[in-house]
Amino acid sequence: MELEAYARTDVGPVREHNEDAWMIDLESGVFVVADGMGGHAAGEVASALATETVHEVLVGAPDPEETRLVRDHGLEDSADVLRERLRYAMNQASIRIRRESEARPETRGMGTTLVVLVVDGDHAHLAHVGDSRAYLWRAGRLVRLTRDHTVVQQEIDNGNLSPELARLLPNKHILTQSVGFHGPVEPDTTTRMVEPGDVFVLCSDGLTDPLDDDALSKIIAATPIDMLAHVLVEEALKAGTEDNVTVVAVGVT
Repeated sequence: MELEAYARTDVGPVREHNEDAWMIDLESGVFVVADGMGGHAAGEVASALATETVHEVLVGAPDPEETRLVRDHGLEDSADVLRERLRYAMNQASIRIRRESEARPETRGMGTTLVVLVVDGDHAHLAHVGDSRAYLWRAGRLVRLTRDHTVVQQEIDNGNLSPELARLLPNKHILTQSVGFHGPVEPDTTTRMVEPGDVFVLCSDGLTDPLDDDALSKIIAATPIDMLAHVLVEEALKAGTEDNVTVVAVGVT
């Protein structure tokens, strides 16, 4: 499988700082989007640290502690090992952010969402914490691959709230997990086969706040992969997003 990837980020019309971060490493098949929080530029510190740390862990030599952890869990399947590596990488990022927060009082309380895609051969491995999302466009159909780690999503899962009403609530972004702020994290991880023509979209909530899944589907269907990140961000801005907007689009050719 060959990959192509494109990204765009925009500060949006309201915020003074862009607290999103992204990474594309085509050679290693690693793609990341992070949405920082904390204010006063602390959010952008957290998202940058998370992105850098995850990339370093995933493309570097296995850490002795990780090797022990994988062995103790009895993981033999390569997909299991890679998902455990993703979990380990996110927790290393959380540790690094907390240490930085302790060393720099002005960044106290910072944290970040994190969504990571690793394409290894004909498998795609995904991990996420928070409410940044991943989607898969395949054969004319859009599938959301992540479930938000938010209080509102818990209410939806419990049947107390409809997805349509949830989009209107002012507190819809209260996170139940974040990298750094919440300490140790338990990311949701999954592995799936990839097929030629697949398009993966990683994004911050600045995209999905103003555009629901139906709107995203129509845009993706009408847009070539090399323009997709740009067009999605533009459409979010036109639709009135009030947050930073970041999109990474990954195509399988």
